[in-house]
Amino acid sequence: MIEHPLWPTAGAATVTAFPVAREDGPAPAIVVCPGGAYHHLAEHEGAPVARWLNSLGIAAYVLRYRIAPHRHPLPLLDAARAVRWVRHHAAGHGVDPDRVGVLGFSAGGHLAGLLATEQGPMLTEGPHDAVDEADPRPGLAVLCYPVTALAGPFAHRGSSDNLLGADAPEAVREELSLASRVTGGTPPVFLWHTADDEAVPVANTLMLSQALAGHGVAQEVHVYPSGRHGLGLAGQDPVVGDWTARCAAFLRGQGW
Repeated sequence: MIEHPLWPTAGAATVTAFPVAREDGPAPAIVVCPGGAYHHLAEHEGAPVARWLNSLGIAAYVLRYRIAPHRHPLPLLDAARAVRWVRHHAAGHGVDPDRVGVLGFSAGGHLAGLLATEQGPMLTEGPHDAVDEADPRPGLAVLCYPVTALAGPFAHRGSSDNLLGADAPEAVREELSLASRVTGGTPPVFLWHTADDEAVPVANTLMLSQALAGHGVAQEVHVYPSGRHGLGLAGQDPVVGDWTARCAAFLRGQGW
């Protein structure tokens, strides 16, 4: 487990690598984005998740992206750089560069979803170094109780304000709400939430699922009847903890 800087600038984003060896060839890889309302990074949504992915034969990279007072687009640029970094270093890490995905919780789910739906020039402008020559677009996304709405009645205002500033126009918040960004080119998505989540309403997942369906994007969605926000792997909950088995099956179905 080694932490690697993503940018030449000291103090910027890093990834911590959790490699895995597979006898059948290079491993798929997933960049893990912990939640924390773009205010902090939840530790239980980082390394423990990486070790679970390792148990599935998947290499994991826990991203420490920039949070408040840093604003958009810096976290998104960090996530894109992380996927590029994994692909650039794939051979040395025993990773298949054609199978690199993202997984995020809460605000980290929003960040993973931003990257999965990003079509803008910030990801395609000229490379700054050899890492930037790699493709930043993930092959799939796993979004766990994600913040998907930054505008409207179901918005998570804490994440929205930390990412954009309290005075950000509603039009900008809507532009960065995930349902409005889905296209037919969005990769397959696995979603889960709890119906009584009091911090991030389940409507965040349902609205995104509807948008994915409208564009014919492959998806799997699970809504569990009860559970607090921020459960992570949910190993102590016999009902919600089922999500890891469901997700493992989804990943296998995608050839991972």
